[in-house]
Amino acid sequence: MANAKFEVPLPPNDPIGEYLPGSPERESLKKRLVELRTNPIEIPIIIDGQEVRTGDTGDCVLPHDHQTKIATYHKVGEKEVNDAIESALEARKQWAETPWENRVAVFLKAADLLTTPFWRDTINAATMLNQSKTVFQAEIDSACEIVDFWRFNCYYAQQIFEEQPLHSPNGMWNRLEYRPLEGFVFAVAPFNFTSIGANLCTAPALMGNVALLKPASSAVYAQYWLMKLYEEAGLPKGVINFVPGSGSKVGNPVINSPYLAGIHFTGSTPTFQRMWKDIGNNIANYKSYPRIVGETGGKDFLMVHNSSNVDEVVAATIRGAYEYQGQKCSALSRQYIPQSMWDEFKTELLKEMETIKVGDPEDFSNFFNAVIDKAAYDSIVEYIEYAKNSSDAEIIAGGTYDDSKGYFINPTVVVTTDPHFKTMEEEIFGPVLTIYVYEDDKYEETLDILDKTSEYALTGGVFAKDRYAVEVANKKLVNAAGNFYINDKPTGAVVGQQPFGGARASGTNDKAGSYLNLIRWASPRTIKENFIPPKDYRYPFLDEE
Repeated sequence: MANAKFEVPLPPNDPIGEYLPGSPERESLKKRLVELRTNPIEIPIIIDGQEVRTGDTGDCVLPHDHQTKIATYHKVGEKEVNDAIESALEARKQWAETPWENRVAVFLKAADLLTTPFWRDTINAATMLNQSKTVFQAEIDSACEIVDFWRFNCYYAQQIFEEQPLHSPNGMWNRLEYRPLEGFVFAVAPFNFTSIGANLCTAPALMGNVALLKPASSAVYAQYWLMKLYEEAGLPKGVINFVPGSGSKVGNPVINSPYLAGIHFTGSTPTFQRMWKDIGNNIANYKSYPRIVGETGGKDFLMVHNSSNVDEVVAATIRGAYEYQGQKCSALSRQYIPQSMWDEFKTELLKEMETIKVGDPEDFSNFFNAVIDKAAYDSIVEYIEYAKNSSDAEIIAGGTYDDSKGYFINPTVVVTTDPHFKTMEEEIFGPVLTIYVYEDDKYEETLDILDKTSEYALTGGVFAKDRYAVEVANKKLVNAAGNFYINDKPTGAVVGQQPFGGARASGTNDKAGSYLNLIRWASPRTIKENFIPPKDYRYPFLDEE
């Protein structure tokens, strides 16, 4: 242990690359895209730093060209999961006792590595190919946000360690230390954000924990490359074990382990609720009460007041609803437009939507790509067909789809006369926006309807120039969104600026990208040292008068 107090400087946010035509970064990335697409790889399970192959395999494909395979990955069975747990617990013995500054050094190095051309191109290209993201969506996710998570989390960890008892009277010294959890953390990653998968396993690891990372089956590819980056950064073997496979084959042995110390989850609400229930049923079997941290669904909204600027609302609508094909838990999914603005807004929205280019992410002129897989495609199409056949709704844009080559669903706008219409209430997780047109003099009444419409409370926002209208919405919707936006789209939270998470059915609101998330992966211990212990048990009040 060094005899020094080390300081992690407050970092800046990683700058977003522009990838302009003719720029070196654009040419370098395009070259890497071709290399990865034309050289399929075999992805092993990684346990204790060793590659494991079971022969039970799945494919990593391009959602926009689903006949093109870029990798085959091996799936775990119960034996491999139990081996990973054993490996993690063994690695914990040394990792948990590693001085915090050495753990920080690993992730600061990982962040710096990700800013170098090879790693930035590799992780961005992997995300663009396997998750069908535009270059911009990949850059802000798989490059900038991961770098920000690692650098800011190191800063937040230092802040946590510095938090000490306020007072130590003469004769004693009160201290707090922040131990890792006693056991392992199960990190369950979604398909839609490479950065979330990175944070789910590395945030606990930074605090001295060990983890099992289960990537989404439709997005194994980029998470595998990140495992190679962790190795390059010097992360010890077994601290993070890579266990791709089906949810039940991984989840059941994990939840049955007495050493489960925490769940760090992003995914569907039903899956999270089922895991919580299973943990509750097993609660007497655990060595400690597992920490349960989850971010789940969203039915994210924009409330538009008649004092808004139409062009600003249109821009926020298209970006909020259709970037990454609406496959963001924060994506704009329901919108409330005043009657007096409707004709102008509708005209401008439809005009702008006609300019959206759809296709392969390797064509940088495309704004919009494919949805992730067949299951997502079928689910979204079902909602579109429901709207087509309903007397309470009309599709005014999009509503078309084709999966012959890729899982393409065109940006769709539904207009409904029912504020509780199915597509106003249920999470679709795709490029379908539903609009309800309300009477201008029913602004506050519509806010009340908005608040009660959905079980979710992740993101949302209000557009208004009228400050009183903003304040009314801010108060009435105080519990409707964990991330609330004023005159902005409800997506694009930045680490260090807008800590992310929602409540109600949207999750535990433990705010990824802040110290609030990191503190969940620490178990504080209070130490009181008495310098002058008493030598007599008797207190003064015992003296006779």
